[in-house]
Amino acid sequence: MRTDPFREFDRLAQQVFGSDNRPAAMPMDAYRSGDDFVVHFDLPGVDPETIDLDVERNVLNVHAERRSPAPEGAEMIAAERPTGVFSRQLFLGDTLDADRVDASYDAGVLTLRIPVAEKAKPRKIQVVGGTGRHQLNR
Repeated sequence: MRTDPFREFDRLAQQVFGSDNRPAAMPMDAYRSGDDFVVHFDLPGVDPETIDLDVERNVLNVHAERRSPAPEGAEMIAAERPTGVFSRQLFLGDTLDADRVDASYDAGVLTLRIPVAEKAKPRKIQVVGGTGRHQLNR
């Protein structure tokens, strides 16, 4: 089994200095359900007020922060749960309607529903010619 020395160094630095040098990625699942693209992000222990979502040029940015539950000045005996800023970017294709993103947060999971754009949905095209009209499924 190989170990990543940089990852081990980051872990050691976090233990010594109590912070991470970069935002942590949040685990996610994504799938298409009907006319929606659905994404679930694991964010346990995050206050919904710290979740920030924005879309710029078809890039969805998700930021959240988990703060330590210990009062300031308390002596930490064990600090195994990650705290700090979590960040993730999703590149949304032209087939998704980035103007109609719906977000909800429940039981530590942030759920985004992004509708498929109307222009990307299958539609019928009518062909006129010959002896009659025919429809082609597209």
